[in-house]
Amino acid sequence: MLDSFYETQLAVMAGYAFVAILLERYISKRHAPPTESKDAPDPLLSGKTGAGGGQAAARALSRKYLIVYAVVMAADWLQGPYVYSLYKDQYGYSEHMVAVLFVTGFLSAGLSAPTVGVWADNYGRKRVCMGFCVSYIATCFCTFVNWLPVNLLGRVCGGVSTAILFSCFDSWLVSAAQAAGVSSPDLSAIFGSATMINGLVAAAVGVFSNGLVARTHTFTSPFVVSAMCLGVAWILIGAMWLENYGTRSETATADLLQIKRLGEAWAIVRGDPSMIVLGLVQTCFEGSMYLFVFLWVPSMQEAAAPGENLPLGLIFSAFMVSMMLGSLLYKSLVTYCSAGESTLVLHAKLSSFTLLTAAFALAVNNLAHGVRSRFWAFCVFEACVGMYYPVQGMLRGTMIQNDHRATLSSLFRIPLNVFVVVALMSGVSSARHLVFAACSLALAFGSVMTSYVIVNKATELERENPARPE
Repeated sequence: MLDSFYETQLAVMAGYAFVAILLERYISKRHAPPTESKDAPDPLLSGKTGAGGGQAAARALSRKYLIVYAVVMAADWLQGPYVYSLYKDQYGYSEHMVAVLFVTGFLSAGLSAPTVGVWADNYGRKRVCMGFCVSYIATCFCTFVNWLPVNLLGRVCGGVSTAILFSCFDSWLVSAAQAAGVSSPDLSAIFGSATMINGLVAAAVGVFSNGLVARTHTFTSPFVVSAMCLGVAWILIGAMWLENYGTRSETATADLLQIKRLGEAWAIVRGDPSMIVLGLVQTCFEGSMYLFVFLWVPSMQEAAAPGENLPLGLIFSAFMVSMMLGSLLYKSLVTYCSAGESTLVLHAKLSSFTLLTAAFALAVNNLAHGVRSRFWAFCVFEACVGMYYPVQGMLRGTMIQNDHRATLSSLFRIPLNVFVVVALMSGVSSARHLVFAACSLALAFGSVMTSYVIVNKATELERENPARPE
């Protein structure tokens, strides 16, 4: 009975997603601005613009980025669901040691985040993204050995890889868009498509990896395929992407960790309240998202009837479809509302709305006692995830200067990883109601601060750089 409920919901949501894709395309065609305005430089995307701007440049950039992004996210999703099972069930580590391995990964990500951002801005974002493929392949290889020191090394490499994945890839895209003269709406569409592709890839990879593990009877098999995907991504990045940089320092070799450059980036953050709020939003939302990954299973099992086995695979697929629906809603809203106000102001308001909705979803989960109510609350939260990434990608791409874009994006991940590590070491599973309540309050606070600071900053920037009339 329970399985049939989730099968039905997944089928219905997939149907909604199909209709949403058709609706989004209809809205895009109906409200698309004239070609002339797309070819004009966008004042909100500061920087040099190339002569080959417009729709053709946007399509070419979209193809180059999204192909790589799909392969990279497939590699990431192949690993994620099986790390815990590999260490706990196959290698026999205790719960405490598994927690230590996870915390090692988050600490590695937090400590390496500012450094990889500096390296990307100084040595080249394409080069660092190719380095991501190498370090994540090393992570896969470390899972093949049942020896704690090697597994700890794997988590360190995984943390460095995560820091690169969630800062340098976006930075490369925004800089490439500036160089090609791609407009804000077109860049926004690329971010939205990336999130939608992420949901599709996650759902497909989940089904594939589940069958792969069932056939091979080992949790290491998805890591083998992940390493193969990363090898393909390394080749694609090398062949398809052009290099771009921030401000390059002549003393980079002497100062490998680039302490001076980090100080410059921190001075920018301290001097601009909007940068502090961007970092706060990233900590609140992504920290809540990482904790959600750890807590959604015990939360739903708590609400299920005694003896009921939840179809976790179906539920996970439903979450991924929800994330895809959120990205489709984002693309439709941006296309429909772009004629009414500037891209930056619209994204600032969408950011506040997304955080507030996510806070509401987690609050409903805490108040609900039925497993189905919690399922729908979590689906709403995942839809917010689908909106969050393209919204914040556009805000960071527009408000952060190119000179320090990857550095600042990485700098924002330090408090995020500290937040997650402290929560994990505090035993979040046994206090999940308190954790969800704290996340809900943090998200609501982030929404208020976004409305108060980011929207005002966006309006101010719009007055300084008024968009050309269409």
